[in-house]
Amino acid sequence: MSEPKKESGKKPVQPEFRAAQRWNIVWVVPVIALLIGGWLVYRNYASKGPIAHVTFETADGLAAEKTEIRCRSVKVGVVKNVELSQDLKAVDVEIQMEPHAAHLLRAESRFWVVRPRVSGADISGLGTLLTGAYIELEPGVGAAGATNFLGLEEPPPTNRNVPGRRLILKAEEAGSLAVGSTVFYRGVEVGRIESRKLGPDGRDVIYDAFIQAEFMGLITENTRFWNTSGVDISAGATGLKVRTPSFTAMVSGGASFGVPHGLPPGGPISGDGAVFKLYDDQDEAENTLFHPDSRLLLMFEQSVLGLSKGAAVRFRGINVGRVLEVSFDLSKAKLDSRIPVLVEVDSSIICRGMEQQTGKDSSALWETAVAKGLRASLKSENLLVTGLYVDFDCYPTLPMAALAKEGEFPVLPTVTAGFAQLEERLTAIMNKLDSLPLEQTMASIGKAADEAAVTIKDARGAIEEIKSAVASAQKMLENPEMRAIPADLRETLDKLQKAVASIGPDGAMQGDLLRTLDELRASLRSIKSLSNTIDEKPSSLLFGKDSSGNPTPRAPRGNR
Repeated sequence: MSEPKKESGKKPVQPEFRAAQRWNIVWVVPVIALLIGGWLVYRNYASKGPIAHVTFETADGLAAEKTEIRCRSVKVGVVKNVELSQDLKAVDVEIQMEPHAAHLLRAESRFWVVRPRVSGADISGLGTLLTGAYIELEPGVGAAGATNFLGLEEPPPTNRNVPGRRLILKAEEAGSLAVGSTVFYRGVEVGRIESRKLGPDGRDVIYDAFIQAEFMGLITENTRFWNTSGVDISAGATGLKVRTPSFTAMVSGGASFGVPHGLPPGGPISGDGAVFKLYDDQDEAENTLFHPDSRLLLMFEQSVLGLSKGAAVRFRGINVGRVLEVSFDLSKAKLDSRIPVLVEVDSSIICRGMEQQTGKDSSALWETAVAKGLRASLKSENLLVTGLYVDFDCYPTLPMAALAKEGEFPVLPTVTAGFAQLEERLTAIMNKLDSLPLEQTMASIGKAADEAAVTIKDARGAIEEIKSAVASAQKMLENPEMRAIPADLRETLDKLQKAVASIGPDGAMQGDLLRTLDELRASLRSIKSLSNTIDEKPSSLLFGKDSSGNPTPRAPRGNR
């Protein structure tokens, strides 16, 4: 084997040793990616607001990750999850609030679902037909940080942040006045009914009413509220009354308020929570001018059918009180068949009407009034209805009576009036009729009836003669010769018309008359000329008329 040839003149290559680098630019990319990922994760968690839970009866229209949470139409969150509650009686809606809206979750915040709603008061939520339902949030005024809420199934009529006055109305019955009904003042909408519920004892219906800020000054101490729902038809002493409110009040109900005529407005109401009584109608509200201070017991011997609790007590047509109760339990006497009626009245009005001084003891006051003839009676409102009211009036011609006592109540004497009094008057009239000479009157009436019969017989004979004359005339008109008379008359008129036409301007007789007149004029001229000649020269009758003064031309002499 041949050995390799060694290179001559070249040194062997020596390896270079250097320390390894701890940082390489290749690591920049993963580090940046890691930082971006971490920032995105932080941003994702930092951009999420607090979680809250709202309970609704149903999840109609709600969808996770789609349904928005809005406050005054501004998005402040979204529904994250919807699931049934553990007792299966409600729906738990988990909502995710945005960070900037976390302060909206307060202890008294309210949530409700906005969806299309149609009621008697209004139509709302039609915009959600295109955009879908959403949850409206109304911030509360309590402490922040609340996470569990009970959602409202119906939207509140007014926002709590709207300035105004909130009142409490109490009524005996609800009627058609409901949540959302309008509150009117002289026909102008000034507020709404926010809620309706039974009172703690179950005897009253309590309404929460809201009055707008610009109308708060209309609420005073003597303000009266009354129900204006539907059509009010009433029949009273003044006749039949029909009241028709606005269409909104007729459909969804409504309430009105005002100060009764003749009553001062009183001082203003400050703050919320003032309580007012809600009367059934305007008449009842206006009949509260009196201030009852006495309770009297009335014992009636006649029927009280038509007299009900709350009926008016009037003194000479002026309302002075009301009926409180009609019951046999008010009387302790067992064998008394009279009907007890308990009333409350304003004694000051009666004292003014009877010219008495007020301020003295009530027993002495009523004793004086009874001594002057004050009595109570039952009267009907009118002939169309059977409603009764208690009437107080003075009857000085009646026998004297004393003021009795039944338990704690004074017993005011009563008199029979109304239909019972009418019955007595009818009896008196019948007695007077019995005393009249009816037999002689009936005999005279019978004689007059006989004469009338003779007159009627003669009249019937005259009627028969008239009928006979009419029949003869009709027979004559049906005769053919009578029927031909119109044709003969028409022919005669045609001939007369032709004769008149011949005399007219275009007729032949007219031309002959004109020529005759011309000849007559010429003859008259000749006679006139003759008469003139005779006047100038009478001898012309013997010697004739002289030739005219014109010379007669002669022939030349040469031609003679």
